[in-house]
Amino acid sequence: MQSAVTLSHPVAAVLADVLVRVLRITAFLSVGVFLANLAVAFGLVEKIAVVSQYLTGPANLPDEVGTAILTTTASPTAGYGMLADFRESGVLDDRATLVAVTINTFFGFAQHIVTFYAPILIPILGARVGVLYVTTRGLVALAITLTGIAAGALVLDRSNVDRDAAESVTTDGGAGGTTDEPASTGERVREAAGETREKVAEILPRLAGIYVVVALLVAYSEQIMGYLGGSGAALTTTADGLTGLLGLPGAAVPVVAAFALDTTSGAVVIAPLIENGTFTARTAVAAMLVGGIVSFAVSTFKRSIPFQYGIWGREFGSKVIAVNTGLKIGWIALALVLLLV
Repeated sequence: MQSAVTLSHPVAAVLADVLVRVLRITAFLSVGVFLANLAVAFGLVEKIAVVSQYLTGPANLPDEVGTAILTTTASPTAGYGMLADFRESGVLDDRATLVAVTINTFFGFAQHIVTFYAPILIPILGARVGVLYVTTRGLVALAITLTGIAAGALVLDRSNVDRDAAESVTTDGGAGGTTDEPASTGERVREAAGETREKVAEILPRLAGIYVVVALLVAYSEQIMGYLGGSGAALTTTADGLTGLLGLPGAAVPVVAAFALDTTSGAVVIAPLIENGTFTARTAVAAMLVGGIVSFAVSTFKRSIPFQYGIWGREFGSKVIAVNTGLKIGWIALALVLLLV
């Protein structure tokens, strides 16, 4: 008897894709944590902390935490890995870590300007709409970061951070380091490499396991939905409801649906509709923002859950996802109101 669900994705291909993803994230994480450990070993953290104190000071966070926040601009994976180190070493409790993660938002966005928005999205959308969209997303990210700073000022105090532990981390070479000064540059490098191996070995099994489960569920989602009696119509229905509520053109429905699944595809779909006048600059950006809201369910399942659970574990990772998603939806909703008034 044949199964009601026909598997159209070879499991080997799915697992190969997971392997590539995990190896890439592991590489970024390893480099980021290694550089962070080097910065500690050579005393660079204190110098960077002087620059970042304008972020951490108002938020009642130790200056040293600003190193992780600024690192997010170069690599979000590395920045999160450094914050995980601060949490595990006792520098930050859960509340302070959530504040730091929230402050991270704009710096993670800045990295995407260079890698995606400027070279890919703006050329597809055109200068006017592309710059307006990126600026809007940038302001949303900045608003979230400022929300994090304000939250730190209001809810954090000395009980949420251990400044002595922060100083110990930056002088002892990490939570597992020693108080003895390394005798040579080579010894410092070896010490940083050893601590990096320990951190990656701790995170990697959890990261790989979650990615395997999520990748298999995504690969066979159509078959699973068919077995359960569902269909992809739910996404279109959601898009139709949101665009109708906001008074956007009917053409926004396929745009939102495409944008929700893939940003580049959504931009390609809406670009000719901007050129022929179906969308103004404002309504085009509004439609793409709605697509972003709809996409949170997809992106959270495909990317955020594996990544955040891999870094933090299930319990605290769920809190990070909830805070990130809630703030993004809230500030994007406000941006939509301002665009469409």
